[in-house]
Amino acid sequence: MSGNLLGGLFGRAKPIIGMAHFGAMPGAPRYDEASGVEAIRDAIVKDLVALQDGGVDGVLFCNEADTPYTAGVRHEVPATMASLIASVRGQVRVPFGVDVMWDPCAALAVAHATGAVFVRGLFSGSYAGDVGLVAGSAGEILRYRRQIGAQGVKLFDLIPAEFAGSLDSRPIELRAKTAAFLGAADAICVSGPMTGMEYADDLRRVGALVSGTPIIANTGVTAETVQAKLEIADGAIVGTALKLDGDPWNPVDVQRVERLVTAARS
Repeated sequence: MSGNLLGGLFGRAKPIIGMAHFGAMPGAPRYDEASGVEAIRDAIVKDLVALQDGGVDGVLFCNEADTPYTAGVRHEVPATMASLIASVRGQVRVPFGVDVMWDPCAALAVAHATGAVFVRGLFSGSYAGDVGLVAGSAGEILRYRRQIGAQGVKLFDLIPAEFAGSLDSRPIELRAKTAAFLGAADAICVSGPMTGMEYADDLRRVGALVSGTPIIANTGVTAETVQAKLEIADGAIVGTALKLDGDPWNPVDVQRVERLVTAARS
């Protein structure tokens, strides 16, 4: 494991990165036409205040409300996300990243346009699940990053993909190691099967085999589990545990943020 990259990006060893979930984008089944994009912006501003006042070291913007997900998105999604991030950019006091579900090149484009320091996404591996077949084409993604001049945007590779199972029979730790070797992962995000779910054994196995590349606990991190996770991982991305009543669709609760951050730093 290595925390050097994360320390350089976020200014702290073992950073806590809080999720800033956008409301559903235009065209998505959950999109609220009556309230429009302005309501999405108002909600994200409140979440940003709660996350930053609660002490997170970074923020990850994501269109997680665009369920059910598709393999790739249409143009309105990255356009809306870029516009929203740009509109709140002056209120972001910590380093931030972008995740466009499931479109890594779109995430890179939004990140490069808005000044994000990292993207989270599926950059390696092949999976089958709720959205059908999805695959991370590392060669295409890395070439696209170079074509648009976004080499400074770091890749936080999801291994495994949430809501899907790997079509590759190799153990997760070998898939993570080869992703790092091929350059598809500046950091490895180890996830449970879906948002908020546990995966401690996978995290231990990846942490034991992969060295030199940061390992991030990507789901299931709570105030009660964060210390144990950070004994293995180099940082954590947290969403559900920071929401009011622990509901992923609720607003961020600043008291939950403070509680988790305090536990992480103790």
